[in-house]
Amino acid sequence: MSLPPYADRPVVVVTGASSGIGRATARTLAEQGWQVIGIGRDPVRSAAAEAEIAAAARKDGGFTMLRGDFTLMADVRRVAGEIQHLTPRLDVLINNAGGVRDRQIISAEGTEATFAVNHLAPFLLTRELTPLLRASAASLPAGSTRVIAVSSSGHRAVDGLDWDDLQSLGEFRPAVAYCRAKLANILFTRELARRAGPDGIVAQAMHPGVVASNFSAHGDAAMRAHMAAADTVPPDEPAETLAWLATEPEGGRTGGRYFHRRAEELPAEAARDDAAAARLWTESERLLDGLGFH
Repeated sequence: MSLPPYADRPVVVVTGASSGIGRATARTLAEQGWQVIGIGRDPVRSAAAEAEIAAAARKDGGFTMLRGDFTLMADVRRVAGEIQHLTPRLDVLINNAGGVRDRQIISAEGTEATFAVNHLAPFLLTRELTPLLRASAASLPAGSTRVIAVSSSGHRAVDGLDWDDLQSLGEFRPAVAYCRAKLANILFTRELARRAGPDGIVAQAMHPGVVASNFSAHGDAAMRAHMAAADTVPPDEPAETLAWLATEPEGGRTGGRYFHRRAEELPAEAARDDAAAARLWTESERLLDGLGFH
């Protein structure tokens, strides 16, 4: 299996493409003529998204849906291998998949689900796909190859990561675990920008807003009530910002920044801690190494 011949058509991977922001973003870029590789977990939603986006794709674009459960690093690595078989290069990686849980869930690999799907999975996927990103960067104008993280303003609700219990394997509070994972998204982006910048890869993060989607379906009663009472925006709104970050010059200028509604914002002080960003990278590598993903 491989993508259709794309010649000069850009290639993008969008995680969480079966619904919500990811689905809207994948459709937007396919409509613009991109070769889009989507990743989804739920088989029914994935099939529906594939039919919709493939029909909307421009003739010189295309859409391919892959399946994976990002609470499991084995699935992340498998999906990364499938992407490597589909395309020899990757122009943009959008790490959108995430979610909140109503309780502590430990995966078969021993990781905590909120931390795994929101941080550890995009960390591993980005690492596995870096050779494709480097191949793209080597052949494109500076700033064209990008990695974009969907974070949240929820990162402002915590004052840092718990280095003694990074995954919340001990005391678990759903909202705190989620907000720390969203802080981790920004810290990862900051360190990725520093490490990958010399290779021509630009990393940015964004806050999508409070989006009308199935985001809180697995959250606790407080989270569901908060979402039900909040003023929400449709998924198309943050999708526009993600497409803008993927395609427009601003997204390729100076990595490590944080955006909302096509404008740069200053994240919380804890998200601007370079020492924490570097430590998170080291701790993430250590965790993956312990799981056998060297």
